[in-house]
Amino acid sequence: MSTSVIEPGTRLAGRYRLEERIADSGGSTLWKAIDEILARAVAVRTFEPDFPRIAEVVTSARAASRLTDPRLTQVFDADDSGENAYVVSEWVAGETLEQMLTKAPLEPGRAATLLYEAAEAMATAHAAGLAHLCLTPRDLVWTTGGTVKLLGIATDAVLADCYADDPAAEDARGLGGMLYAALTAHWPGAADRSGLPAAPGNDGVPHAPRQVQAGISHPLNAITCRALGIEVAGQSAIETPADLAQALRGVPRTPLPLFAGLAAAQPPPTPPRPVRTPPPASPPRPPQPRRPASHRAQPHPTHSLSASPTAPHTARKPISRGLMGVGAAALTVIVGLGIWAISSFGEDDPGNTNKANITNGGKQSERARPTETKLPALSARGVEERWLGGPDSSIAKNAEAVFDGVMKPAWHSQSYANVNFGNYEKGLGVLLDMGSAVKVARVEVNTPEGGATIQLRVGDTDVAASLSPVAKKISSAGGFNLVPTAEARGRYVVVWFTQLPPSRKAKLSEITVYGSKA
Repeated sequence: MSTSVIEPGTRLAGRYRLEERIADSGGSTLWKAIDEILARAVAVRTFEPDFPRIAEVVTSARAASRLTDPRLTQVFDADDSGENAYVVSEWVAGETLEQMLTKAPLEPGRAATLLYEAAEAMATAHAAGLAHLCLTPRDLVWTTGGTVKLLGIATDAVLADCYADDPAAEDARGLGGMLYAALTAHWPGAADRSGLPAAPGNDGVPHAPRQVQAGISHPLNAITCRALGIEVAGQSAIETPADLAQALRGVPRTPLPLFAGLAAAQPPPTPPRPVRTPPPASPPRPPQPRRPASHRAQPHPTHSLSASPTAPHTARKPISRGLMGVGAAALTVIVGLGIWAISSFGEDDPGNTNKANITNGGKQSERARPTETKLPALSARGVEERWLGGPDSSIAKNAEAVFDGVMKPAWHSQSYANVNFGNYEKGLGVLLDMGSAVKVARVEVNTPEGGATIQLRVGDTDVAASLSPVAKKISSAGGFNLVPTAEARGRYVVVWFTQLPPSRKAKLSEITVYGSKA
């Protein structure tokens, strides 16, 4: 039972020193504190002497302490047996979803990724019999360490005296509200739950996200509506966090950056449409402003350019479909003849060599088939995608030694508790900057230890986690090749560990890229 005055400098349990009052709410206070034994910042919640549900909060906190998903805030300690009851949990530094949305909504792919992670984490809590029941954009944090965190599992419901006949459905609606907010920067719930502008609607039903913000796909729009209980023709409501995670798994998602701050990014410039010059006899058509799609509303004036509808511009006359058809047919014939010619030459060459004999006016000449060349790298650096904690400092060292031509162990990660990076990483590896776009035929990797799962990723962005794999292999000690299963073209080449070898430490000696300039 809390009986004494609590103020900055107070020590609880002889170890938790209260430093800064963060918030007072309904008879409890949240503090930033220091655990003097472990020398780390923690969050401590204390209670007014007359708070009626202290025992319930402490019991809920103890239940939440058994959760192991790193996306759920970890509870370290909870006690109500002494003079002052308290709950101690990890200190989470970063931006809440509400803070992210003060300037603009998120890019739809990032919004989907963020809420997919939150829905998966919430499904884990429900599997353990725990719920939240009062989710708001203030409860979802993108941390400075580059991870998703959900705050207040189990405890916030007791603090707010919230109850629900169907906890799973209630949390699905809460997640749906956060997804709606992430896509539109408007909040579809009770006004006292968020400082974001209220979602526009009729008779208490918010407009669909696509009516509020341009650029949201139909599938993502439908998922958001279903989670909020807005009727979607031919589709049932989403009633559990697990169902929401499953639905979001099927839509395009953009990897999250490795730092807090998810405001919508500028999209790449849209390439100009091809223009056909009209014949002299036909004067050009006067400029026509493009009309915005009827289902899109003008965005809030503070939205970034990436969230705005396309500005009016001069209409351009498209290429004639007839001409396009003729061109396509001609190209098909040319390609077909080329393939026939090459295959015919190959049949005349029983040794299946890399040369074809071509007869031209009674003389023979040689035309080499495309060959692969060793491509020099411009630079290299260690890259990672983390779930939890600070960066792996080891991968920043010796990365450029992987293309120095010396076959000796050079680059490595730190050691982890298991082959899945101790659940701290999604993956890590080395990114090579080739200086300009290349077409990759194969990548030869040399490593001192086998048994790791390694992917090859190639593309034009240096954010390794956002590149799709084009090859995958279980490594073997010494040298082995990663051969793309599809065309692999781009400036950046990444050798990416998705699972560590038995030593629980990623290691690379040499990476050699073969191919040609794109």
